[in-house]
Amino acid sequence: MYKAGLGTKNLVGHMINLGYVTYSVEGKEEYDMIIHNWYMFMLLAFAVFRLTRLIVFDKITEPFRSLFLDDVEVKGEDGTVTTYVKPKEGAIRGFFGELLSCYWCTGIWCTIFLFCLYWFYPTIASPLILVLAIAGVAAIIEAIVSKLVD
Repeated sequence: MYKAGLGTKNLVGHMINLGYVTYSVEGKEEYDMIIHNWYMFMLLAFAVFRLTRLIVFDKITEPFRSLFLDDVEVKGEDGTVTTYVKPKEGAIRGFFGELLSCYWCTGIWCTIFLFCLYWFYPTIASPLILVLAIAGVAAIIEAIVSKLVD
């Protein structure tokens, strides 16, 4: 029978046993890996990569990002215009603006989201993870081909 949680009851135990689930067999605690193989790990990695890029960079999510970020254009001495993103003012908008302007921060939250979705609702998560992973690999291949062609 599976227990709730990720292992032992203290914080250090959670950190050490992260990625394992505790279950009891005839009164003895046993551990089992949540991600059973490299295939699932790689699927999650590519899916997180694609979801993060979708949220942070892609044009299709620009209306969502504009709720939390402002574009600031700076004109250089040579006449070139560089556009920067700046988080909007306010506690909530500012927080999400900071989050969306940081690729690494958004990646962590995307990882947590996809992992929890996979953990609690694997039937829903599996097709989503597969689609995002395939799109992520395709994006990487496209970037490599573009570099080789240019």
